[in-house]
Amino acid sequence: MKLAFLEMASPVGTLKLVANETALVAVLWENENPKRVRSAELIEQIDHPILLETQKQLTEYFAGKRQQFDMPLDFEGTEFQKKVWQALLSIPFGETRSYRDIAEQIGNVKAVRAVGAANGKNPISIIAPCHRVIGMNGKLVGFAGGLGNKDILLKIEQAQ
Repeated sequence: MKLAFLEMASPVGTLKLVANETALVAVLWENENPKRVRSAELIEQIDHPILLETQKQLTEYFAGKRQQFDMPLDFEGTEFQKKVWQALLSIPFGETRSYRDIAEQIGNVKAVRAVGAANGKNPISIIAPCHRVIGMNGKLVGFAGGLGNKDILLKIEQAQ
């Protein structure tokens, strides 16, 4: 299966938006580790409706004009990963949660490290806001886009 992609400039570097025929499947970072998110063959398609809508909504988000995203998402991963990623979608704009909070939310309080691992494999960065997950001590920890970008995203949200 082939997937469509579109690259966009952003305050956190060039993002690669990836979609299938019906939904967004990934938002990848400029210096993405190719092993973090598995992907099919990618074909650039600058007129793909889902990619164009995602680009529009992300541009609004970065400009401080959008707090929620509204596009179809298609997460590919294990059932546990999908539970974690769904939990990410419920973190309110401008708020943060710890890995323990997410583990409790999905009903598996002992799965804090597994939650961290699943968070790190989140294919749809920013939209599924893994940047809103921080350490129990309130510090920024692990982020595929880098801690500097995590800080930028949190500051964009705090500014609103």
